Amino acid sequence: MDPNELAMINTIGPMIGIGIVAISAGWVLTTWMRIKNGYPLDGVWGQAVYPKTDQEAVERVKLLSQENAQLRAELGSVKDRLANVEKIIVDDSHKLRSEIEALRGPSN
Repeated sequence: MDPNELAMINTIGPMIGIGIVAISAGWVLTTWMRIKNGYPLDGVWGQAVYPKTDQEAVERVKLLSQENAQLRAELGSVKDRLANVEKIIVDDSHKLRSEIEALRGPSN
């Protein structure tokens, strides 16, 4: 074997090995993150592996819809409370200002 070829293999070989290890580690990390966060996994041809049946998907949608309705109701009540607080703050500031002006008395 030619010494130049051997030197090139010794130089490029570790780079290729590191690249393969990095790609494999990235794939494992991505798969782990998808499982951890509840995203569907992909099969060999790109089809979703999870949920496996349509019934599971229907149940997930039903649960998410119920949670969404509860969160919307809670958000509505928070908006109402915020409107009341804003009304109290605005009304009290005008009332307080008029009371201070009344205590100052007539202008000189």
